[in-house]
Amino acid sequence: MRKRKPKVRVIAPDPRYGDPVVTQFVNMLMLSGKKSTAFRVFYEAMDKIKGRIEAEEFDEHEVWKRALSNAMPQVEVRSKRIGGATFQIPTEIRAKRKMSIGMKWLIKFSRARSGKGMAEKLSAELLAASRNEGMAVKRKEETHKMAESNRAFAHYGR
Repeated sequence: MRKRKPKVRVIAPDPRYGDPVVTQFVNMLMLSGKKSTAFRVFYEAMDKIKGRIEAEEFDEHEVWKRALSNAMPQVEVRSKRIGGATFQIPTEIRAKRKMSIGMKWLIKFSRARSGKGMAEKLSAELLAASRNEGMAVKRKEETHKMAESNRAFAHYGR
């Protein structure tokens, strides 16, 4: 590479949980630069989760962490042309990309859910993902199946 690597931006922790990963999630949730609205939607979703899991031993932040870890893919397939044929080559994903893909999937599929209000949809998707259900987890499993079925081409990878 000719250019130097860009500096990694430091993300400030969020006010309620003191977790910079929550701020990153809210940044992805944000539309049209409305960060305070995105924080409000996220915290409303967390309050709804708290109301639903009263009997369990985890708090809502733990549910969110578990949902994120359940939605993060470990491998993905990349297309590569070799001798006129295009192969789907399974490759491992680096940690930052895993996390951002998991967040994007959780947000995408919560937006696609039916329900009233984004907070309601987000809380439903997060609860489902924390229980290894939901569309984000399903997408992860599909990605893993695709990588597994193309494992024979792994030697073409970098």
